[in-house]
Amino acid sequence: MVAEKQSKFKWGMAIDIDKCTGCQACVLACQAENNIPINTEDNFKDARGIEWIRVERYWEGEFPDVKAKFIPILCMHCDNAPCEPVCPVYASYHTVEGLNVQVYNRCVGTRYCANGCPYLVRFFNYWEPEWPESFQNQLNPDVTVRSRGIMEKCTMCIQRIRRGTRKAKRDNNEVMDGDISPACVQACPTDAMVFGNQKDPNSKINKMKNDKRSYTLLDHLKTNSNVWYLAKVDEDTDTHSKEGGH
Repeated sequence: MVAEKQSKFKWGMAIDIDKCTGCQACVLACQAENNIPINTEDNFKDARGIEWIRVERYWEGEFPDVKAKFIPILCMHCDNAPCEPVCPVYASYHTVEGLNVQVYNRCVGTRYCANGCPYLVRFFNYWEPEWPESFQNQLNPDVTVRSRGIMEKCTMCIQRIRRGTRKAKRDNNEVMDGDISPACVQACPTDAMVFGNQKDPNSKINKMKNDKRSYTLLDHLKTNSNVWYLAKVDEDTDTHSKEGGH
């Protein structure tokens, strides 16, 4: 954690479950932004699907008084990440800005990191990625197309972070709260997802993570997640409902 003191940024995300409608706009935005291969029904049946962010659905109650609840799950960018120490080639490591990143050119596909991740958010690319001819021009030139045989996962759209910080430096400006947003945050129609700098005391993410509804998933594992959730408000009992088996 000493290295993080050398940077004025420590990125994180907060997700208000009470606002999430389960529309999956974040999933589609992430797929388009990060050149994630198109999943087929067979991929999922074979447990070979790739989605850097997924929306889990939970049912509560009995018919007809049943409620559907949703929670987006992505890489938690843990400060104490179980995936990092097990990588034999240092492909998975922690940056000075608090991100858990994956160096694709180093990865040799041992999948040790996926075995170590309790959130099941790392994916092995079993096949060379393919897109229909009509989709070729929609690929993002800022993001590499990963070849088969490597691990991949959410990067918090690091290409957007780098572009935003470079632009601010070029214009002699400070990066303001809200200037940088990953694709999932930008696409969320209910503003349930917020991304920001935890070292900015006035940032919206700091206010959300210090909210009384705030919690992290599987916090008993002490991974020190950099993604916080705000519990859903149960109107019937005026209590907070926490999802995800934290």
